[in-house]
Amino acid sequence: MNRRKVHPVRVKDLILGGERIYIQSMLNCRADDIEGNVRQAVELEQAGCEIIRFSIPDMAAVRLIEAIKKETTVPLVADIHFDYRLALAAAEAGIDKIRINPGNIGDRERIRQVVDTCRKKQIPIRIGVNAGSLEKEILAKHGAPTPQALVDSAIYHIRLLEQYDFSDIVVSIKSSNVTTTVQAYRMLAEECVYPFHLGVTETGTEYMGTIKSAIGIGSLLLDGIGDTIRVSLTAPPVHEVKAGREILRALGLRKGIQFISCPTCGRTKIDLIGLAHQVEEALEKVDKSITVAVMGCAVNGPGEAREADIGIAGGDGCALLFKKGQAIGKVPEDQIVTALLHEIEQM
Repeated sequence: MNRRKVHPVRVKDLILGGERIYIQSMLNCRADDIEGNVRQAVELEQAGCEIIRFSIPDMAAVRLIEAIKKETTVPLVADIHFDYRLALAAAEAGIDKIRINPGNIGDRERIRQVVDTCRKKQIPIRIGVNAGSLEKEILAKHGAPTPQALVDSAIYHIRLLEQYDFSDIVVSIKSSNVTTTVQAYRMLAEECVYPFHLGVTETGTEYMGTIKSAIGIGSLLLDGIGDTIRVSLTAPPVHEVKAGREILRALGLRKGIQFISCPTCGRTKIDLIGLAHQVEEALEKVDKSITVAVMGCAVNGPGEAREADIGIAGGDGCALLFKKGQAIGKVPEDQIVTALLHEIEQM
């Protein structure tokens, strides 16, 4: 797919607007729990999170920056609301990026101070526009947080930062409504050249949130829009990372196992659901760009999964092992996972 051309922005060692789309998440420990936040940040980095954001609700929370930096290597983003002085303190503490919602950060003079500090320290700013915190004038004009209202807010704040000779800008315009989010990003893509942080906000618990995020983020990525993503879930942050990784893999934007399995039917004579979960879990950290199929019968086995690099097709208490549609052996049900993983290791 053709990627949208943008003005590249450096965040520590990463370039937003390059070939890679980066996965983000956000810490959800209490801001005064230094140890808990550090532990969660380390867990996120180990899970594959490439940018970590956390809230700075007060001056005491600025201590998180140094503490987390000591134990991780990924870029850190300070999430700032209401008090511009927190952004200034975060910049002094060595934060790699600052996320502000200009609609609640204060007057122009306060924004100018944040911009001047970030320019001097080469810290990028993400303009985070949310449907729930649009400016009163924009809401009055549009009557609701419409896609155009989100775009108008984003453009206003982009131009404001540009007036202060600042261009290390990343933009997000999120709504809890998937359609509104997608339309807003598509419209904004026609009007600015800055990298986009993609996400659907307040999506809900893991099941529904993953579905909404996959639709919204996936639609935009297929358009070539987006440079970094966050799957926002009411769930442990590591689950956001896993969901983000799978979205990128499904679109062919990240290397790794492509796992396929059939929905089962009356022909299935093995515990395919259990087998599929075992295989998927075992392959989660396998760094091979291959397609693995776990199918319930001969119809969905070497037939419909012929293009899979390797897979199994269930029989009566056993399974046929196949590569590229060609049978290579038969194994009893209690040895299916072991045999399949062994073949994958050899590939």
